[in-house]
Amino acid sequence: MLDTTECPVIRELPDPFLFRDGTRVTTPEDWARRRMELKELFQKYQYGHLPPPPDRIAASELRSLKDKASGATVRQLVLTMGPQQGILFHMDLVIPPGAGPFPAIVRGDLGWGPTQPELIEAVAKRGYILAHFARVNIVADDAKDRTGAYRVYPDHDFGALAAWAWGFHRVADYLLTLDAVAKDKLIATGHSRGGKAALLAGALDERFAVTAPNNSGCGGAGCYRLQAPKSEDLKAILKNFPHWFQKDFSRFIDRIDRLPFDQHELKALVAPRALLSTEALGDLWANPLGTQQTHTAAKEVFAFLGVPDRIGIHFREGGHAQGVDDFHVLMDFCDRQLLGKTVERRFDRLAFPDAEKGYTWTAPSR
Repeated sequence: MLDTTECPVIRELPDPFLFRDGTRVTTPEDWARRRMELKELFQKYQYGHLPPPPDRIAASELRSLKDKASGATVRQLVLTMGPQQGILFHMDLVIPPGAGPFPAIVRGDLGWGPTQPELIEAVAKRGYILAHFARVNIVADDAKDRTGAYRVYPDHDFGALAAWAWGFHRVADYLLTLDAVAKDKLIATGHSRGGKAALLAGALDERFAVTAPNNSGCGGAGCYRLQAPKSEDLKAILKNFPHWFQKDFSRFIDRIDRLPFDQHELKALVAPRALLSTEALGDLWANPLGTQQTHTAAKEVFAFLGVPDRIGIHFREGGHAQGVDDFHVLMDFCDRQLLGKTVERRFDRLAFPDAEKGYTWTAPSR
């Protein structure tokens, strides 16, 4: 059982440049070591450790369709992996017409329904692959269901978010075998709990060139220490969804100041690769103010590494959803970050420009 008393009290957003032994990052080489330390802290205390990568992944095609609106090929696949090939999940793979290779967007929200025709059309017409997989095939979104990866890896401590992030990594394994995929242009995205998993996946796997959680809130791009009114906090999320996290994470309820990190440091793990947080101003439960706070703090790390323009945030009106318009925002960001295109949309506008910073530390000078 985790002992929270081993963690010192930190009331403001923790300093991402401060090692556990009290020394501080001064060089990019130091940051590489600090990044490894943070990766272990997040898995030990919050998400649990991801399962190991499988020896092989088998893909079988159920059927192949042609999308009339865009000319894209839509392959409906089943990927099988793990000990005794004991884990499988479904995936819709949308490939635009043309020679490629194309950037590939990985999304784990297929389990909530089929891939929408309007999304297929929008992504394909922009020249992007969409790999839309059913993360709930890996582990169910049910605290009582211990099948799937839990049964295959019975001695591991991962919660559902870690298992779903592992699924993103397995999709990356498969995509990197395809000639149509631009190998250096993988993108992880997802909505709500899928956004939490996407952020974790991109933070831990450097093969993702862009990580883009949407309305991911508590346990995702939101903030534990800085809670806006009506936003979800640790107590609420663990009451409803304890299975998303490492089993002892509840020991930090009412002890948030002993949490040895906050979510700005998960965002910082993406650096120097690109990160976009997309938020809805009407989605108060997802803590848009707290997401701005983690964005501002994480940007200190991106700036320290010399890439301040690789972290972006975008606020829109409306509520809790990831629609086609949100995907156009994501693809605009990727056009700029991955393809070097000029886009009119800005990714540095803060919805709460007068909000005070949640920290007093500063990035080391270089």
